[in-house]
Amino acid sequence: MADTQANIGFEKQLWNAACVLWGHIPAAEYRQVIIGLIFLRYISAAFDRRYKELVAEGDGFEDDPDAYMEENIFFVPEIARWEYIASKAHTPEIGKILDDAMRSIEDDNKSLKNVLPKNYANPDLNKRVLGDVVDLFTNNIKMDGTEASQDLLGRTYEYCIAQFAAVEGKSGGEFYTPSCVVKTLVEVLQPFNNCRVYDPCCGSGGMFVQSLKFLQAHGGRRDSIAIYGQEANSDTWKMAKINMAVRGINADFGKYHADTFTNDLHPSLRADFIMANPPFNYHPWHQEELLEDVRWKYGIPPAGNANYAWIQHMIHHLAPNGKIGLVLANGALSSQTGGEGEIRKRIIQADLVEAIVAMPTNLFYSVTIPVSLWFISRNKKNKGKTVFIDARKMGIMVDRIHRDLSDEEISKIAQTVSKYQKDELEDIKGFCAVATMTDIEKNDFVLTPGRYVGIEDQEDDGEPFEEKMSRLTSELSGLFANSHELEEQIRKKLRAIGYEI
Repeated sequence: MADTQANIGFEKQLWNAACVLWGHIPAAEYRQVIIGLIFLRYISAAFDRRYKELVAEGDGFEDDPDAYMEENIFFVPEIARWEYIASKAHTPEIGKILDDAMRSIEDDNKSLKNVLPKNYANPDLNKRVLGDVVDLFTNNIKMDGTEASQDLLGRTYEYCIAQFAAVEGKSGGEFYTPSCVVKTLVEVLQPFNNCRVYDPCCGSGGMFVQSLKFLQAHGGRRDSIAIYGQEANSDTWKMAKINMAVRGINADFGKYHADTFTNDLHPSLRADFIMANPPFNYHPWHQEELLEDVRWKYGIPPAGNANYAWIQHMIHHLAPNGKIGLVLANGALSSQTGGEGEIRKRIIQADLVEAIVAMPTNLFYSVTIPVSLWFISRNKKNKGKTVFIDARKMGIMVDRIHRDLSDEEISKIAQTVSKYQKDELEDIKGFCAVATMTDIEKNDFVLTPGRYVGIEDQEDDGEPFEEKMSRLTSELSGLFANSHELEEQIRKKLRAIGYEI
């Protein structure tokens, strides 16, 4: 097994060293450079391990691509093997060598056609520093084809994607959902062996990675989940393909990138679990072309906002006992615009909404608006009821603009939903409440958790109510008096310079 202890902190070390490459290269191109090297390092190590096995067997199949494909391993031509790349790290041609390596891999592995980055020969890319980064992969990460070394590269990929999202800001949100949000979705849904997991707007594939981590942590097998995804952005679709390849995961993302609404690449799929972070308040989404679409069972979503198009698309793709976990801007909880209120009402009356979790602000790199997690189920365990959780006070600011949830907080949310499902949950003012269909109807089918959980009880400070009321009234009167005095001073100064208000 690889000595991963020696590599703790490698992700940050790589990131800091690679930042020197940045120069004048746009962020998206720089991102491709780094993830391409991670991919190349991984597939070369997996190939080397299989190559040695075939040589030892002595049947002469070590140069047969089929002998690798049957083990879900990419065939790597000689000019793309890491040993060759490393030997050329500090030559002027290293950029061209890497581009040629990527092309040769695509030629021998059709599923990667037009997926891999080929911008290493870019004259703006400092070749000396590029060689130093290749050295980092060679000397600091010991790849032996084991799952431990594979996980290290996967971890590095994940770290770098998060850093790119932070650097790129709003555009970074197109491909990255914060890991604490994904973990919360997965911990609540709890995917199991032999299931189908689907994300109709999969970004770089983070939902699938966390699903597999959860499964393995609970004794499941990496290969027991069938993964389906779709992504409209070409660059992001490639990132997802590479992310799965780095982890040795088979995934069906379609043969090309495509818009989920106008070109559903998995029309007959019925998934056991759907996890998604759709683009917030996405528009236009080609509603005028889809007015008769079979997916709009609960009503045609408005042209100006795709929130309820995403929800209904996912419900359409659910298996009979399937579950959905998705992220939506808070406006979807209460909006009445364009018939959204009526669509929400019908979905609630169909007894599909299992849980709503209001999340804290500043979780996302792309936006600061508050969001909620929706959990929808075809076959709810607690019929006729929905649990509401207000998690807005959770998390800590890890830097000036970004908040994160701890594993304990994520577990608290998941356990609360689990207790509700078992009909064992007691309401906690200010945090959670179970509401019946009648309760929700009384609130005009608005799903904002604050309406149901109320305000937490304030600790009694011992001051009698009459005394507190008298004190606060006196303080307020004083503030009003100060306000009037300040207002009069401002008026005098304005009159002195010829203004009258």
